[in-house]
Amino acid sequence: MPTLSPEIIQLVSTFSIAFTVPTFRKAVTLLCGTILAPGRRTVAAALRVVGLAADQHFTNYHRVLNRDRWLPWILSQLLLALIIRLCIDAGSPLILLIDETIERRRGDKIEYKSWFRDPVRSTGRYLDAVLGIRWVCLCILVPVPWSPRPWALPFMSVPALSKATSAKLNKRQRTLVEWAALMISKVRRWQPDRELILVGDGTYAALSLIRCCQSFDQPVTFVSRLRWDATLHDFPEQHSQHGPKPKKGNRQPNPDAHLKDSRTHWQALTLPWYAGREKVVEFATGISLWAKRGEAPVPIRWVVVRCPHDTHFKPEAFFCSDASRSADQILMWVIARWNIEVTFEELRTHLGFETQRQWSKRAIERTTPCLFGIFSMVVLMAKVLYPQTLPVRTASWYPKQEASFSDALAAVRYHLWNGPDYSMSSRLPDMLLIHPNTVYSLLEVACYSA
Repeated sequence: MPTLSPEIIQLVSTFSIAFTVPTFRKAVTLLCGTILAPGRRTVAAALRVVGLAADQHFTNYHRVLNRDRWLPWILSQLLLALIIRLCIDAGSPLILLIDETIERRRGDKIEYKSWFRDPVRSTGRYLDAVLGIRWVCLCILVPVPWSPRPWALPFMSVPALSKATSAKLNKRQRTLVEWAALMISKVRRWQPDRELILVGDGTYAALSLIRCCQSFDQPVTFVSRLRWDATLHDFPEQHSQHGPKPKKGNRQPNPDAHLKDSRTHWQALTLPWYAGREKVVEFATGISLWAKRGEAPVPIRWVVVRCPHDTHFKPEAFFCSDASRSADQILMWVIARWNIEVTFEELRTHLGFETQRQWSKRAIERTTPCLFGIFSMVVLMAKVLYPQTLPVRTASWYPKQEASFSDALAAVRYHLWNGPDYSMSSRLPDMLLIHPNTVYSLLEVACYSA
């Protein structure tokens, strides 16, 4: 197993309180093996890459995931605190991104699998289904010194089972909105004094989640997509008569009506767009009560966005649970949500997401959240090792300007491979059996292999 440097040991030791001593020792081995291993991220692959292929007690490492006692919730709390300490300035708000992704899995023994809509292959006219496990992931948006865009670091993931699977396994059925409410409640309990902003797509646009975010002693600001046909009302007027007080006032036009009304007041705004570009958009905004039959109305600020000069830009409507927020700030948070999609793609490409081969329920519940957490750990390790400038993979024909996750992973791998074990090797040319360029090429292949 590679020798860990003091900087890496200090990072990893943060999680020691969640394990027993023997389990923690095995967990560190699996962590290093998962980071160094290319291809499938299985326990066997992790053991091979750290030189434990001949270990006769290999089943002890499998027990870390399917039998040993430790709680992923505690690791999530510790990981979030570590990210905040290393990446977020004191007093800065915590921007949380929530979304779900599908882990494609097949097999008769995988009881958590169900058929879900494939968000990648499905279109407005075509629905494609995929068999697998649906995970709800909560990330925190952090700045990194070697990238102009913020990165979304996962710290909490839960399997959101379908209704049929929950009934089959006799488990409590929770919708995506209920899981989001549970997860944000835990974060608010862990960070009672920090300002929290939660950003999600239209799947989480529910009055119950807005009320949950507004019910805390320090409310959570929730931003999401708004339905075009959302029922909006004025705030109720002063009621001096006897009887029940009205909960809402007169009906307002819905967002679709504002979009089509020629009397709508539109304001121009220049936003930093994707890929470092800028885009000029027009927006209309207002404060309303969002109501739904059978539920108490909630106050929101709504924003309708259009771009008349871009025919490919479809108008969108968004809302914020904090009516005092400005429209430009709301749109900035909406744009930042795309970083979680980048994280999902990097996990599939460079950390072997969907290549796990565990099948027991406990191992499934633990392995995938740990893999999401390893993504964040790699970024934290790279930040500790390279606080300002991260070495990137360049060539004479490819001057790479921005570091990506593959560069962070390669930098951490290089640090692990090139550890203190090789510090006593002679560097004299006549003492080397392999040419330095050959060694460098082999090391680069090992560090950048997906």
